[in-house]
Amino acid sequence: MTMFGKSSGYEYQCLSQRDQLYSDNPGLFSSHAEFTHSHDHRGHSFDYVPKVSQNDFTDKTQGLLSWICNLIVTFLVFLLTFITFPISGWFVLKVVPNYERIVVFRLGRIRPPKGPGVVLVLPLIDQWQRVDLRTRAFNVPPCKVTTKDGGLVSVGADIQFRIWSPVMSVVAVQDLNASTRLTAQNAMMQTLSKKTLREIQTERIKLGEHLGMDMNEMTKPWGLEVDRVELILEGVLREPDGGHSGPLIMPPSVPGLEGLTGPIQQLAMHFLNQTATSQCSQDTLSFADELHSVSAVSFSSVDGLMDGVRSVLSEELVHQVGACYHFQITTDSGQTNSYYVDLTQGHGACGVGVLPREPDVSLSMSEQDLLAMFQGDLRPFAAYSSGKLRVQGDLNTAMKLETLIKHLKKT
Repeated sequence: MTMFGKSSGYEYQCLSQRDQLYSDNPGLFSSHAEFTHSHDHRGHSFDYVPKVSQNDFTDKTQGLLSWICNLIVTFLVFLLTFITFPISGWFVLKVVPNYERIVVFRLGRIRPPKGPGVVLVLPLIDQWQRVDLRTRAFNVPPCKVTTKDGGLVSVGADIQFRIWSPVMSVVAVQDLNASTRLTAQNAMMQTLSKKTLREIQTERIKLGEHLGMDMNEMTKPWGLEVDRVELILEGVLREPDGGHSGPLIMPPSVPGLEGLTGPIQQLAMHFLNQTATSQCSQDTLSFADELHSVSAVSFSSVDGLMDGVRSVLSEELVHQVGACYHFQITTDSGQTNSYYVDLTQGHGACGVGVLPREPDVSLSMSEQDLLAMFQGDLRPFAAYSSGKLRVQGDLNTAMKLETLIKHLKKT
């Protein structure tokens, strides 16, 4: 427990700055062992911030007369607090939880951060502010960004950050939240404007990591660290100049992809990238062809669908898929029925009910969506990404249902 202003144990170390050639100011400080960059940090030196090193908050710019006056005033306030104790204890003792620190300005000069535990804040001469060290998150609203190849996209972001230096978060920036939001928006637009539409669509996870590192360079002097950046592609407003080149990885017309947000979108993009690469190498049907193809079969009920699936079961299909699926289908009346498709041995099997063995993947969806998916009107990936298909198990295994759907189209 920290009592009466004892140091909180933070260790600050100087950040290297290229403007040291022009000034004696040692720069800012980090709780990390090393934080050095070759980038120019000119403008990040704050003359009003004391030269904090190894928890030394001594302000050497203070003159002797000022130091004596401060010492006398502080002693008198301590004496007054002691004489009026325990009444004064209700006002000067503060309880600080583990996830907070108190930043104190005594007679206008910064003090070491206090907490956690019970700390003493002197009346009249101390101004203090609580700083929350827990991770926070905010959303960057969708912005229109012109890509390197002339496309126009609407992109937003979800950002998580935390404060590692309570002192710098108070003295270095006036409105931390507003400054961080503006910095994130500007950094996102500058980074994405240097990328093509294809790169933004397929490499959002990597771009988010790079954007987080770029933001950290700008926010470290504020005592803030960005933990995670998750880009959200709201939609493609204009195609790139000259159209797409090469194999199409994610066509904008794929149903169910528009307006997706969060981790589902990133997972879907990662899977789609892998699927497109493997399909192109095997000269199978392209996504565009499958989307606009017309199914040769039509099913009016799930039982009829199971009869159609049973007619295409074969050892070849079992070899290609090699998984057992359990379907929980909700009818229009609200009733839930169970079906199974076992493609793990022999010629495979399908029917009503639940197999004794544990399925590899469990899928839940409505009867109408299931029929549309097997008739080719709704792709499994689009159904999953739009929320119509809920998957319990490995997503790649679930997407192997497209192999079964292709066999149904051939009948």
